[in-house]
Amino acid sequence: VQLQASGGGLVHAGGSLRLSCVASGRTFSSYTVGWFRQISGEDREFVAAIRRSGHTYYATSVKDRFTISRDNAKNTVYLQMNGLKPEDTAVYYCAADPNLILSNIRSALGYKSWGQGTQVTVSS
Repeated sequence: VQLQASGGGLVHAGGSLRLSCVASGRTFSSYTVGWFRQISGEDREFVAAIRRSGHTYYATSVKDRFTISRDNAKNTVYLQMNGLKPEDTAVYYCAADPNLILSNIRSALGYKSWGQGTQVTVSS
């Protein structure tokens, strides 16, 4: 599956953004989809994931501020980000895998397909 991430931008602290991850392929609804973020020179950090069942998982740092959701009819997964903080500044990537086991859901190594990143910058 090919992924296309979009929706990044520059916002002030406390603002909101919604990222989108659009996938090609008819079986996207069966994929686990995750969002990761990366600051230059650092490893990719897990942000959130959603399984085909709809179950969601979040990093502690974003829980209660970010919401991941999916619209299978549109082959799209969203990441609604509210209450943004300067420390949320990063390049955000979406990733997907059809056979991801639960124990790997927070690991970038578990995902086979990756989209290009979208930059999110939060000013203080």
